[in-house]
Amino acid sequence: MSSSISISRVNRVYTDTDGNTVNALADVSLDIKAGEFISIIGPSGCGKTTLLRLIAGLDKPQSGELSIDERTIKDVSTERGYVFQQGGLFPWLTVEKNIAYGLKARGVFKRDRSKVSEYISLVGLDGFESAYPHQISGGMAQRVAIARALINEPKALLLDEPMGALDSFTRADLQDKLIELWKQKGTTMILVTHDIDEAIYLSDRIVIMTPRPGKISSIVNVDLPRPRHRGGGEFLALRKSILEFFELAQAQPQPEYII
Repeated sequence: MSSSISISRVNRVYTDTDGNTVNALADVSLDIKAGEFISIIGPSGCGKTTLLRLIAGLDKPQSGELSIDERTIKDVSTERGYVFQQGGLFPWLTVEKNIAYGLKARGVFKRDRSKVSEYISLVGLDGFESAYPHQISGGMAQRVAIARALINEPKALLLDEPMGALDSFTRADLQDKLIELWKQKGTTMILVTHDIDEAIYLSDRIVIMTPRPGKISSIVNVDLPRPRHRGGGEFLALRKSILEFFELAQAQPQPEYII
């Protein structure tokens, strides 16, 4: 089960610790189809995580509207799962109990406790049920975080650079697991990443944001067949075009000469 998400003319302004006004997002509009895999990329500080937090209901815009299935997003909800960059696991709970936490918070653990073993298997962690976060690798910890978010069967899964701190081999493995889960569950997925290859490998569309104030400057359709090959000609051509866009987007404007 998945949901469509609509973002309409959203603006978000902060005041920093020095009292300065920070324009994080300016007039952002985006429609995401149910079951779509979207990646959001852009330079550091462009508002990618701010936008994700607004979709999650962890923050509110100054103006504009965000909705899911035509219902205004007003607060956090289990229909939108959130995976943080560092996973955010509870260090005092085992793998099994971390994954079960969402069910307990909703008061449905007794009814749905069989789902815990199902999701442990889904993310490939059979045999690690009793392990604590400090006893497993970073990649395994992120799998636990994804399972914990998915066990509530959210209509949308929001991923805030969940693979950013992983080595390249672990990252590639987790990317494949994420695609596998997306295909099995059909959940709408929105990923914030700095990795262009990751965005191309995973996404149906890539949303490119400008430096602050964050605006959507371009949306790239990724019309490559799955499974995708990182060394394939079409993949590399798309990667090159996105890299060229960023070089142009970040270049200093040239002076104009009037004769």
